[in-house]
Amino acid sequence: MGVGKSTVGQLLAERLGCAYRDTDDDIVTAEGRAIADIFVTEGEARFRALEKEAVAAALAGHDGILALGGGAVVDDDTRELLSGHRVVHLSMDVEEAARRTGLNAARPLLADNPRERWSELAEARRPLYAEVATAVVATDGRTPDEVARAVLGTLAEHGGEATG
Repeated sequence: MGVGKSTVGQLLAERLGCAYRDTDDDIVTAEGRAIADIFVTEGEARFRALEKEAVAAALAGHDGILALGGGAVVDDDTRELLSGHRVVHLSMDVEEAARRTGLNAARPLLADNPRERWSELAEARRPLYAEVATAVVATDGRTPDEVARAVLGTLAEHGGEATG
C-alpha cells in the first residue's frame, strides 16, 4: 500500500510502449464504487473475491503492465496464476510508507493503528511476494522515474529484454 505501483506501472507502460491496467481500477469500475466502500459494506472477504476475479480476468486478457493490489497475493489461486509471469515486487519500509501516505489515507486495512497494521501486513505478505516475484525493487527514497528505471534494469537482468 502506497508503494507507487500505479505511478510506476504507468511509467513502465509508456516506456515499453504497451498498455497499463490496474486491477483495483477494474474493481472500482465494475462495482461502481470505491474499494473502501466495498470493505465497509461487504467486508474484506467480498473484496478479496472481487480482486481474485479481476486478477484472473486481467491476466487472461491483458498483455501489458498490470498492477495488482497489495493483498492480491494472499490468494493461493492468484499466486498460482502469477507463476507464469514476470512479477516485480515494489518494496518499502514503514517509514517510507508514513512519509508518502501519512498512513491516514482512505485505506480500509489501516483504519486502526496504521503504522503497526502496515508493518503487520507487510511482514505477513513478504513470503507471498517472495513466492511470486521475479525481482524485488526497493522504492525507498526513490522517485517514480528512478523506480521505473530500476524495474526495467532488474527485468532485463532476470529474463532478457524487459517487455510488457
